[in-house]
Amino acid sequence: MSNRAQERENNLGQSVILFVIFFVLFLGGIFAMSFLSLSNAWPMAIALGLCFVGLVIPLTWLNKSDSGAK
Repeated sequence: MSNRAQERENNLGQSVILFVIFFVLFLGGIFAMSFLSLSNAWPMAIALGLCFVGLVIPLTWLNKSDSGAK
């Protein structure tokens, strides 16, 4: 058996740092929603952008994919 799967996993320190960074970005998106109004669309654009960065990027590009070849 090959240990190639273990080579791609992050160590604990790197995982904690990435979690904190992306969680803060996600919370920033939620905080930006508190400034929503019908006369200004920028808070929603900022909120969508921060939530996208805080959720989609870690779940797609930083996650260990199980769909690839073994």
